[in-house]
Amino acid sequence: MNGVIIVDKPAGWTSHDVVNRMRRILGQRSVGHLGTLDPLATGVLPLVTGNLTRLAQFYTTSEKTYEGVIRFGFATNTYDADGEPLEGHVGRAAPACPEPSRRGCPALATELTLATLQQLSIKFQGLIEQTPPPFSAKKINGVPAYKLARKQQEVILKPVQVEIKEFAILSLDADRAHFRARVASGTYMRSVAHDMGQLLGCGAHLESLRRTSVAEFNIAQALTIEEIEDQNIERQKVEICHSDRSFAFPQGKGSEVEEPAVLRSAYKDRESTIDAGAKSFESLFIHPRQLLPQFPSVTADEPTAARIRNGRPVNLPEVSRARHVKVFAGQANLLAIATRLAGTLFHPKIVFPSE
Repeated sequence: MNGVIIVDKPAGWTSHDVVNRMRRILGQRSVGHLGTLDPLATGVLPLVTGNLTRLAQFYTTSEKTYEGVIRFGFATNTYDADGEPLEGHVGRAAPACPEPSRRGCPALATELTLATLQQLSIKFQGLIEQTPPPFSAKKINGVPAYKLARKQQEVILKPVQVEIKEFAILSLDADRAHFRARVASGTYMRSVAHDMGQLLGCGAHLESLRRTSVAEFNIAQALTIEEIEDQNIERQKVEICHSDRSFAFPQGKGSEVEEPAVLRSAYKDRESTIDAGAKSFESLFIHPRQLLPQFPSVTADEPTAARIRNGRPVNLPEVSRARHVKVFAGQANLLAIATRLAGTLFHPKIVFPSE
């Protein structure tokens, strides 16, 4: 099965956990994701299946939006709620939390105001230098940082430039600040939470995070794993029930000689039911024409489609100014992503074989 499906990732699961479950549900190995989510986080996790896994290269710099909660009062070693409190250093300008076992310093929370946090949030907007968390997939001499951190080895990561296009502190409830953020790829909201705590001198960490969109995909399109699994089970039941080509003769008909029209009608009804079940499951996937909306779509006639399948350049005058185009054979069959060579001449960068 070739397609893109949006999963609402549950808390506590790694992105790879979700991929593995979908591989079992679909019964195929070719499943990938378009942007990792930390185990703590929930929300939009787009999965690509079958031949469309090759689309991942176009989503490496996708914009993302988040909603979440930053808790002030103590920092953690992972910069989020899954980590251990840092007892000896909760902020640059503050002493250690007097009662770290309580996982918080309530006295510090009274000093926070919504206005203070909103003013501070301005420092985290635009192009900024950000140091990734020590528990991250960033590599040090080829080794992921989190592997070194788990062994309590020193982790030194260099700051990198990231872009935070929007960062709004929406409300403050005691020591917890609710926020919304829109960021470019590579931004760690865990680091934002940690750094805010450091600047305030009270320590902070990311308590919860929900991704509400990635590129053109949003939370309204997301399905739980249970919803996908249940729908797939229903599809399989239909296929199993109709897999046997034998069936009872209609009432009043003989068992030795049957009218061909009756047989044709029964087989047609069975195939229609199977087809309806398949279409119902396929409707969970994003329609191919909704993918990569920044690329215009063009429907190729059969001679043009044949050239593309053979990897040969084609003329597409209707999209002459586009750098990349989506080429379809019919309404929903994504045939290729083509790149403009010059003028109206396009070369198929990726060709997707038919299922």
